[in-house]
Amino acid sequence: MKSVLIAAAIALVAGLASHPVFAGGFDREVKARKALMQVYAFNISILGAMAKGKRPYEAKLAQAAADNLLAAVSMKNAVMWPKGSDNDALGDKTRAKPKLWSTYPKVAEKSKRMQTVAKKMAAAAGKGLDAVKANMKALGSGCGGCHKPFRAPKK
Repeated sequence: MKSVLIAAAIALVAGLASHPVFAGGFDREVKARKALMQVYAFNISILGAMAKGKRPYEAKLAQAAADNLLAAVSMKNAVMWPKGSDNDALGDKTRAKPKLWSTYPKVAEKSKRMQTVAKKMAAAAGKGLDAVKANMKALGSGCGGCHKPFRAPKK
């Protein structure tokens, strides 16, 4: 009887440990998507600094930043967003709201919008400062399209 209880306890602990939340699950996915967002922010910050006059406009650099952003937003990154990797399940490890998964068609629409504005910026960035400035508002609203409804505020 004692060995049955020990075996049951081991099975229970093993079962719990295999659950993503207990096994450190989604750590890689959350880390990857945070890194991807840093790539977005890094490249957008270069373009934004140029648009605000905080950095001199350089056509090659603006084009590189816009091209990098376009490549990043064009990635097939669904693997970074598994269901259950939200802030309700993972707490402070992520700011992604569960709403992101329950309203997926809206998320896909916002993602396509971001790709569209990134394509416009990539087509314009090397053509002058005015072209960068003209596309910054759309780029910001592209980011905000997901951040506002699907990301919890910082604590």
